[in-house]
Amino acid sequence: MKNRNYKRMLLGLGFDNKDGHVRVTKGENFRLLGGSSQTHEMMQEKAIKFNEQLSKRHKTLDNIDDKEFRDIARDVGLKVPLEDKGKE
Repeated sequence: MKNRNYKRMLLGLGFDNKDGHVRVTKGENFRLLGGSSQTHEMMQEKAIKFNEQLSKRHKTLDNIDDKEFRDIARDVGLKVPLEDKGKE
């Protein structure tokens, strides 16, 4: 098996596309697929805002923990499941 460098990424999937247009956006730290024009644009905005927050903190997705990920996600308006209190 080859050695590979893995990098964390945000993945956005939109399922409300009715016009048949295939929307794909690749950016630093994210890949966005599908959705209506409106949904795809919203995903782009939130992914960009997430990256801006990482930059402000001088961090990358690869060096933040779950709590910091959730904090940033909430700050940019992403829906984040409640943290599992049973995990340690």
